[in-house]
Parts: sequence; structure tokens; C-alpha cells
Amino acid sequence: MNADGNGREAISARIRELGPWFHNMDIGGVWTAPEHFLGNYPFIKWRKFAGSIPEDLTGKTVLDIGCNAGFYSIEMKRRGASRVLGIDFDDRYLSQARFAADATGISVEFRKMSVYEIGALRERFDIVLFMGVLYHLRHPLLALDLLREHVVGDLLVFQSMQRGSPDLVDLDGDYDFRRADIFEDPRYPKLHFVEHRYAGDPTNWWLPNRCCAEAMLRSAGFAIHGHPEEEVYFCGLAERPHGVAIPSLPMGVPA
Repeated sequence: MNADGNGREAISARIRELGPWFHNMDIGGVWTAPEHFLGNYPFIKWRKFAGSIPEDLTGKTVLDIGCNAGFYSIEMKRRGASRVLGIDFDDRYLSQARFAADATGISVEFRKMSVYEIGALRERFDIVLFMGVLYHLRHPLLALDLLREHVVGDLLVFQSMQRGSPDLVDLDGDYDFRRADIFEDPRYPKLHFVEHRYAGDPTNWWLPNRCCAEAMLRSAGFAIHGHPEEEVYFCGLAERPHGVAIPSLPMGVPA
């Protein structure tokens, strides 16, 4: 959509009213976050793996968890998905997403919901997007377990910020209790805990290294089928490891 002068002014005013924005999006010729510290984000990440998602999603259902301002939700609908549901726990992000979708004429459903509540959807989706959410959660492995248990029908598109070693290491299936040296290897799966803030954000709780991100996905019962971008994984369903149990939790567990 390209707005005229008056329309662009109204869009600019609404963008300012809803700001600040984390997703930089072109709405009627007005960018929502032109000074984004990561550049043209999330487009700069999307372009690296967009070609790995079918151009035609006709008949497919999509769940976008932690949808923020709706960039990925809107892109999925543009590819013809029959239904796209974006969920987030932040009212400002949801207001931004609804405005962006309406202003661009894209039909997307947005709902306030925590990742810990997704069992209430009682629905599996062909594609589940879980982009940039894991490290904001107090209970990240529980979230992956719940995705596997309740909503992923075919494809999980997972992305997480990673810190530490980018290298993988082959590990044995078990080690003797007295074997401690393996934990000194920087490639060993590590989930770094942030007690206070990282990058000025008090919700950045956990930062995995690459080996940890991949191990957590496998542990939750996902098989990694593709790695089209440094932090992005395409996953299908697999058997859960022995001993994994999904606890029953009341709705509204805090993020």
C-alpha cells in the first residue's frame, strides 16, 4: 500500500503513537524503525532463509509465537497461507501487529497469549514460527516441550540468539560420574544465564551456544532437517528421548 501525503502523515502519526518498534516495516511508505540498531531488521534475517519456505502456502495454517509487530505473520499470509495466528504477551506489540496488518490489507488473527498457554489452542499447525523467543523465557525447555506436545504439526521454524562457541562437538551418550573435563570444552552444550540484563533488556534470560540450541531441540522431540541461516533451524517431529515427561501446568505461567 502506498499512501498519499495525508495518508502517509496519518500513518506516521500512528506509528509514532504505537512506538517504539522492534520490527522495522514499510507501512504505506513509512518505516516503523528506520534507525534500528540491527539495521533493516527483521528483513535482513528473513532474506537469508525466505527461499527455504515454499512460496505458495495455499491451504497451510501458521502459528507465529512471539509475533511482535507481525512481520513474519504478514509474510506468511502474503504467501497464501489459509490461516495465520500470531500470539504475543505484550499488548503494545499486538497493537502494532494489528495496525500493520490492517494498514497493509493483510488478514491475520492476533491474540494475547503466553507460549505456556498454547495447549489451550487445541490445534496443530502446519508451520509454527518460534523466532527470537527462547532467550526471553524463564522456562525455555518447557516451552519447547509444549510446542512439541500441542501445536507443531509438520514444520517448526526456530531461531534463537546464540553466544559462546559456534562449533559442534560429538558427545557420548553417557559419561562416568567422575568425568568432569568434558564440561570445560567450550563446545559442550551451554545455556548461559543472564541474571540482570543483556543488551539493556531485562528479559534476555538465557543465551545458548550452538551445540546447546541443537541439543535442546532434539531433547524436546524435534529432528533438525535444515539450518538455512546461522541461528535458524527447520525442524520436524521426532521421538522424544526416554524419560521426557510433559508436566501439567495451570494457565498463565509467567514468561
